Amino acid sequence: MSPVAPPAEPDAAARSFGAGGPASATLDVVALGSALVDVLSHAADDDLERLELAKGSMALVDLRRAASIYRAMGPGTEVSGGSAANTAAGVAALGGSSGYLGKVAADELGEVFLHDLAACGVVLGRMRPAPADESVEDGATGRCLVLVTPDGERTMATHLGVASTLGPDDIDESLVARTEILYVEGYMWDLGPAKAAIRRAVELAHSVDALVALSLSDPFCVRRHQREFLGLLHGEVDVLFANEEEVRLLFGSPDFDAAVAACEETGVLSALTRGSAGSVVVAAEGVAAVAAEPVGAVVDTTGAGDLYAAGFLFGLTHGQAPLSCARLGGLCAAEVISHLGARPQGDLRRLAADAGLAAVPEADRG
Repeated sequence: MSPVAPPAEPDAAARSFGAGGPASATLDVVALGSALVDVLSHAADDDLERLELAKGSMALVDLRRAASIYRAMGPGTEVSGGSAANTAAGVAALGGSSGYLGKVAADELGEVFLHDLAACGVVLGRMRPAPADESVEDGATGRCLVLVTPDGERTMATHLGVASTLGPDDIDESLVARTEILYVEGYMWDLGPAKAAIRRAVELAHSVDALVALSLSDPFCVRRHQREFLGLLHGEVDVLFANEEEVRLLFGSPDFDAAVAACEETGVLSALTRGSAGSVVVAAEGVAAVAAEPVGAVVDTTGAGDLYAAGFLFGLTHGQAPLSCARLGGLCAAEVISHLGARPQGDLRRLAADAGLAAVPEADRG
């Protein structure tokens, strides 16, 4: 990895405020998640079997296992990642305002993460890097090893590092107080301190009348925490993101339509993704299907759900109806799966404007 020049000091303006302007400005979305640097590489199905990784899943691994998988990977690309961070970056790419809450170490990967996210225009709030110590399991910035098979499916092995120590004291209350929607990645529910941090952030969000959005993140995560996730749908979560398998597991149903009906009974606005079949929106107005945006070729599905959430949340905070939010989410997901990596490479604002889902960017107005 090429060295990245650190900011002049830990509390420099870029780290405190990103491109978000004054500390009193309202933010569309503040995302809470595990701060990770993604290492992406192409792999064959046989490689996954040899490494004993379940295709399409996310497995938490210790530092030794992460190093072993990394050595077995082919040439890779390193980029700031993490599910919630990808969503925050997507909202900013659409021209929205977003913030991020997470934890990195004061090491090279930590600098990569902070630099990349601030450069996207995401407000970082109070994110002071923890002292780095790679001799202990949780002493370094987390990393996610992403193996992408020829069908575009991604399989992830994640070492959380210092992200696993994020707790209630790491929640920047002033940042949460500025948001319209707090977005939480379900992956974090695996960690005791992070679970307490989520509950604290949710409490703060509701105290300022902000909505709370939850992504279920991964089928294995839902299996582990089904009962708790169901409990969150009763008064704590206002918007739910899940894919087809995750929502079926959440409600213990082998049938997608039955799971959709169960979503409807909760009264929670739900956006349920189905890959090439598009998505289903469960809203107060009823249930409706939205077709997937056409894609020339699926290169890498990493970040598809994250960017779908970015588009949906941007639409929601800009007065769009749920179906338009889902269309915008599908548009963003289509862009990100057309290339390697979980961050948009095309101009999302232009794409959204061309589709009639956002205002025309100022620079393109006559």
